[in-house]
Amino acid sequence: MLFLIYLIIRTKNIMENSSRIRQCIKAATHGFVGREQLAELIILAAIAKEHLLVIGPPGTAKSAVVRRMAKTMNGQYFEYLLGRFTEPSELFGTVDLQKLREGTVETDTSGMLPEAEIVFLDEVFLGSTAILNTLLGILNERQFRRGHTQIACPLKICIGASNSLPEDEGLAAFADRFLLHLFIDPVADNFIEDMLAGGWQAEYAEINLSLSLDELADLSEQVKNVNLDKIFSPFADAIRLLRQNNINLSDRRVVKTLKLIAAAALVNGRLEAEKKDLWPLFYVLPTIDMQQRGQEILKDVFTLSNNSQLFYATESATQQPNARSERLIELATYCINNDDTQIESVLREIDANYTAGTVPEQLKLLRAQLIDLITKDV
Repeated sequence: MLFLIYLIIRTKNIMENSSRIRQCIKAATHGFVGREQLAELIILAAIAKEHLLVIGPPGTAKSAVVRRMAKTMNGQYFEYLLGRFTEPSELFGTVDLQKLREGTVETDTSGMLPEAEIVFLDEVFLGSTAILNTLLGILNERQFRRGHTQIACPLKICIGASNSLPEDEGLAAFADRFLLHLFIDPVADNFIEDMLAGGWQAEYAEINLSLSLDELADLSEQVKNVNLDKIFSPFADAIRLLRQNNINLSDRRVVKTLKLIAAAALVNGRLEAEKKDLWPLFYVLPTIDMQQRGQEILKDVFTLSNNSQLFYATESATQQPNARSERLIELATYCINNDDTQIESVLREIDANYTAGTVPEQLKLLRAQLIDLITKDV
């Protein structure tokens, strides 16, 4: 009986924390057209304590969204733009001169990367061998070692950014340490007006909501408690299917994907993973070619994919009607509450994705309300 009460309380806390995620993602991406996917993956990676690599051309709001998400998450933040001549001390700190006089080589890490909880490294592949080797220890083990200095790092997530994936084998091995890979394109032509209006708003927007790292840490602690029994078999089948089509992932990446699946279930307020939570596998595929092919190969695996908080990332990964339902529910609700001019376009999208027999019940009710709104004055 006591265990049941504990389980109910724990599940309630998970649902309360996960419900705040949507609000903070909306606040952090306000004005940035098409960048919700990035914000959602930052949350997913932080909960799973994994790292995210973002690939895209300059000027696509990568840095701006990361900064706003860091502000929303309210953690110790470190950001740096790497170059060919960046010195390790610029990231990790300088030698402590007082200790050096005493004959000990130690690094003063105050305010530097080893003490950060959220790290953003732009042009990450331009770092020297010395920098990347040190970073490997921090990313993999959360340990900083340099000279006599050895400290445990509080790092929750590192976001690396680059214009393209490296071709050099050594750098490709470093890129593999980022479990999630997101490829970003410039805003499409038909959304340029929205980008202009949103960009103007984003320039002066204030972020008032906060999702503390303590709250995310509560979810992170529960990752190990998520029951994965239901997904072992379909997940294994998905990996076999990829291999049959010459898409091979390292054993390390395959096993680590389970953490993302567990995190996706938690964000949805559940302590049991289901087939609908398999969608993070898409982002574990390391190249854009693999992701494009994998999306088609795994379309039947992803049919049930759905997430009530991270629905832009889910929809982009799977391109399945079921994954679109939560976004359309949010859009429809907004239109109803604000008498918005988007009502007709939302109705068209609902009807384009669902038949009368397949539309989810909540979306069906919202659709009826939208129709009432546009016909009441006719």
